[in-house]
Amino acid sequence: MSNYLTITPLKPSEIPPEEDILKAADTLIESCTSWKQGKTYQKVVKTYSRGKGPGDGAPWHCRISVHKREEATFDLMWAKLGKDKAVNEKEFIPDIHKVTKVKEISASQNIWTLYYKFPPPVSPRVFTELQITQLSEASPRTGTIVSIPIDLSSPEDAELAKKEEKGVKGRYVSIERIVELEDGSTEWRMATSSTPGGSIPSWLAESTMASKISEDVPHFMKWLHSLPKEEAPKPTEG
Repeated sequence: MSNYLTITPLKPSEIPPEEDILKAADTLIESCTSWKQGKTYQKVVKTYSRGKGPGDGAPWHCRISVHKREEATFDLMWAKLGKDKAVNEKEFIPDIHKVTKVKEISASQNIWTLYYKFPPPVSPRVFTELQITQLSEASPRTGTIVSIPIDLSSPEDAELAKKEEKGVKGRYVSIERIVELEDGSTEWRMATSSTPGGSIPSWLAESTMASKISEDVPHFMKWLHSLPKEEAPKPTEG
C-alpha cells in the first residue's frame, strides 16, 4: 500500500481511492519517530530520516514540532494548511513564485502546479501535485494533507498541462498531519520524499533536506502571526 507514496508520478486517470492513500499516509507518518533521529532546529523542530526502501524513489525525511495554543491553535493551523494549502504556501515559502489550481476533482482532492524559483545557477522547478485533505473531528482532532506527484504528459491531459509553467520537472510526495493534544497544543508532523530533477546531484539535495524542511515551521508561524486577527477562525465548539 505504501507504493502510493512515492516520487513516481501518477497520471490523473491512475489516482487510487482516497481512503487507500490516506491509510498508507497514516501508517507512514506514525512510523517516522522510529526513523534515524537527526538534528533539532530552532530548538523545537525535531528531524528524522530513513533510507530508500523497496518501492521508494528517494529517501524520506520527517520533521515534528509541537505548538502551544497561544502560538497557534489547531483551528487556525488547519484553516491555513488544510484549505488552499498551495496558495498559502506561496505566502510563507520564499522559493514559490506561482501556484495554479489545475483541476478540482472533489471537495477534498485538487491538482495544483507550483512554480519554484531559486538563486542562479539553479533553474526554476515545476511541481505538479495531487493534494488530498481530511479533517477528523473525533478526539483527538486530526487534520491530514497528502501530496502526490502527477504527470500531465499524456495526450488526454494536454489541456491540463497548459496550466503548468516552463521549468525542470521536480517531484515530491509528502504527508502533513496536525493533531490537537490534550493540553490544547498542536503537534505538526511532515514527512517527505523528493527529487529536484535536472542535474542537481541527489546526494547534495539530500544533505540539506533536514535543514530545508525545518525552515518551513518558523516561516509559517511568522506569516500566520502577520495575518489580520479577523482571519483567525473561531474555535470549534465541543
